[in-house]
Amino acid sequence: MTKRIYLNAITISGPTASPGMWAHPEDRAHEYKNLNYWTELAKTLERGKFDAIFFADMLGVYDIYQGKRDTAIRQAIQVPLNDPSYLIPAMAAVTENLGFAATFSTTYEHPYSLARKLSTLDHLTRGRIGWNIVTSNLDSAAKNYGLEKQIGLIDRYDRGDEYMDVVYKLWEASWEADAVIQDANNRVYTDPAKVHDIQHEGQYFQVPGIHLCEPSPQRTPLLFQAGNSTRGREFAAKHAECIFLNTPTVEATKFIVKDIRERAERQGRDPSKVLFFPKITPIVRKTETEAQSYYEELLKYSSTEGIYSLLGAWSGIDFSLYGTDKLLEFVEKRDNRGIIESFKRSNPDKKWSAEELANFFAFGTSSLTIGSPQQVADTMESFVEEAGVDGFNIGHIIQPGTINDFVDLVIPELQKGGLVQKEYSEGTYREKIFGEGPYLREDHPGRSIAQIAKKEIVSSAR
Repeated sequence: MTKRIYLNAITISGPTASPGMWAHPEDRAHEYKNLNYWTELAKTLERGKFDAIFFADMLGVYDIYQGKRDTAIRQAIQVPLNDPSYLIPAMAAVTENLGFAATFSTTYEHPYSLARKLSTLDHLTRGRIGWNIVTSNLDSAAKNYGLEKQIGLIDRYDRGDEYMDVVYKLWEASWEADAVIQDANNRVYTDPAKVHDIQHEGQYFQVPGIHLCEPSPQRTPLLFQAGNSTRGREFAAKHAECIFLNTPTVEATKFIVKDIRERAERQGRDPSKVLFFPKITPIVRKTETEAQSYYEELLKYSSTEGIYSLLGAWSGIDFSLYGTDKLLEFVEKRDNRGIIESFKRSNPDKKWSAEELANFFAFGTSSLTIGSPQQVADTMESFVEEAGVDGFNIGHIIQPGTINDFVDLVIPELQKGGLVQKEYSEGTYREKIFGEGPYLREDHPGRSIAQIAKKEIVSSAR
């Protein structure tokens, strides 16, 4: 295989990603409040030639399990959780090439202020910013933003489409490329005739004025999205340049890749220019035996109660009210049928305990890859070939141990096979990923929306 594999590290600005792992003696994620922890991680990722670090984030607390938030708080299930955007300038200052993809919600961030925030970050990082577009799905977040309950999924995405129209206009149409002239002799920093009101009046947003920032190196940040629902996939096909997947099997991954690429083509986009990044979580040691032993050690720290809290937020099911039959049904629905069936064949009379079933999600819903460096590299290569994906979001179990192990043990194997980069290419985040220009492709809807906006601006000025 000659296709290059792209790599992002995925993390949160909090003390744990996997329930219970904060108690592992090697875990240092409780240092998340310390900038040195993050700059050290950034330097490790750049040493490993990772393309980017991907910050997951959420704006509410998990409170489905037992009908309250206590388990999430007690077990540190994505709470406490800091805003990751403040980490990016510090991490960018100690790296030259690492990209940064941050999560922001179209439901709770206003497009006018978010456009400014992302332009600022793109300036400060010299064009290394990506945006993971989410619509948010927690009732606890909705209530703290003044709503009675979460906005319905279809309405969230309809609102999200208009939100994207607004930010495209701000980033792509408000400032002409040569608006900033810095003419000291005539005391003109910016030519006012080349900065335009976007005059957006829509169902959800009214944004009449200009973008507050001059054009950043990419204008529009590299766009990520992770919606798996039918409406979410349609949104991704229209807007996303990169898709983050949380599917644990090749079969489930292939379905979403094919579906979104077909939808993107119907939108007039080149489907090969929509890239897919499933999440995998590696457990790697020098030998398979050592890796399996390490996996069993890690499982001892896993919190079944914490997993129920996590699963409750994902599914809306309070597993404290149901027995193992309901949990087994959920495990099977989450595309783990092949795993369950293989266990049933080997031991058809076994009665599964809730704890055993919960262990399927001990380290999240991503694909868990256990083995020697060569085995992990081979698994990744196979996944790319079979599922048609372009790279991976590398999850961690303990921090920074999982990433350190991957960089020190797996990256050399991948580089040996020519599967990941040995040196960074020049340019912005988008240029490094696509090998083209720094801006949105001409076939991206954001460009056509901006062109229409420019024509309306010119027409109204006459």
